[in-house]
Amino acid sequence: MFFSMKYRGLTLVLTFLCYTSYHLSRKPISIVKSQLHPNCSALGPNPHNDSNSSTWCSWAPFDGDNYKELFGALDNAFLVAYAIGMFISGIFGERLPLRYYLSGGMVLSGLFTALFGLGYFWDIHVLWYFIVMQVCNGLVQTTGWPSVVACVGNWFGKGKRGLIMGIWNSHTSVGNILGSLIAGAWVSSAWGLSFVVPGIIIAVMGIICFFFLVECEWCDPEHSVTPGSKDPEAVTSNEGPLSLSGQSSMDRSDSPKEPAEEPEAISFLGALRIPGVVEFSLCLLFAKLVSYTFLYWLPLYIVNVAHFGAKEAGDLSTLFDVGGILGGIFAGLISDYTGGRATTCCVMLVVAAPVVSCHEGKKEKKNSHGAMLIVCGALVNGPYALITTAVSADLGTHESLKGNAKALSTVTAIIDGTGSIGAALGPLLAGLISPTGWNNVFYMLIAADVLACLVACPCLWLTDEMSAQMPD
Repeated sequence: MFFSMKYRGLTLVLTFLCYTSYHLSRKPISIVKSQLHPNCSALGPNPHNDSNSSTWCSWAPFDGDNYKELFGALDNAFLVAYAIGMFISGIFGERLPLRYYLSGGMVLSGLFTALFGLGYFWDIHVLWYFIVMQVCNGLVQTTGWPSVVACVGNWFGKGKRGLIMGIWNSHTSVGNILGSLIAGAWVSSAWGLSFVVPGIIIAVMGIICFFFLVECEWCDPEHSVTPGSKDPEAVTSNEGPLSLSGQSSMDRSDSPKEPAEEPEAISFLGALRIPGVVEFSLCLLFAKLVSYTFLYWLPLYIVNVAHFGAKEAGDLSTLFDVGGILGGIFAGLISDYTGGRATTCCVMLVVAAPVVSCHEGKKEKKNSHGAMLIVCGALVNGPYALITTAVSADLGTHESLKGNAKALSTVTAIIDGTGSIGAALGPLLAGLISPTGWNNVFYMLIAADVLACLVACPCLWLTDEMSAQMPD
């Protein structure tokens, strides 16, 4: 029991830090955008500006009038690659050692993040270089989410999964906050370091993960829990990932010399047939569209509408992620208490739509902006956090799988992969729509919130029934 608790805590902390570093390395692009195409006239005359151009201080190729479309292309390159790679990633995650898969992806992600920033020091001004770095980074970052959710799902049962994963899922917002602060420290002086430093951090965390992560309870070398063990913790038939087969403890004790046969990894189509997977995947698509539009465009919106500086806008945008932390914890706690994952998601999404509309085109003071961003972040990221963690884990250990622990990573990848399509569409549409006015961007976000709620409604009976039947 002591070793089990020790490794549970270690797994929770390590996976938290790992995915914090993933989001920490994604955030700098949103902070640096305002520096790649700043308002040059506000900087005064420049002795090196002989062209009388209003964009003399911008970074080519983002110095043209189409800079918003180019920024949208950068975001889309990462997010489309991430969405496509995610559907494949879960399949690999079920068949490869999670520790190797996760740590390898983190080191590669650090490399591509740093290479993007090195474009500043190497004086690179061609769009294809930055696009290629974004595509490569998007592909290797798909190793993260299925791996960390599978690791946590392997160690924790269902009873308090909403609260535990709600707290644990704050790594997304913590990573965004740290990424904003780190990128903001160099955005006005040497923006390349805004990428190089986060790249080093995620690579170092990948090395730490390789040496210290214990991916599942039966992998624990000190606990020595293996298939066929008599350990009562390892054979609890209702604990999903903690049970390696549908056999009872009596069956195992009667034949200790014949270990239970490990089930095969579930197929992609088999995972789609699990009740609720398709519905929640579509719900996450629209929820992530809203969240990632804020993630990638909020600092630039604050600069353009509220007329704050690049660093000030980056710091203020972190309040949206502070709200995301509170929303994720609140959603997990309420869903555990009420036994209604889908109900919690729908209620928060319904309330989120009018709150988002209150923020459109406003030019409030900093305090007003901050308060609204916290509330908006909580309502937008609460359902997103709940679906990608507790709901994914619940569906990945659904009773129809009969104890097959090898479905969790695939189900997680399908849900998050579909959500990532929305994450790619949101920033792309924002880049195309924002030239017509920021109000139109907010109308898009409101519509997406409403659609997310509508597609989640058919699942109200499903996950609520599942939660009511879960053991503590």
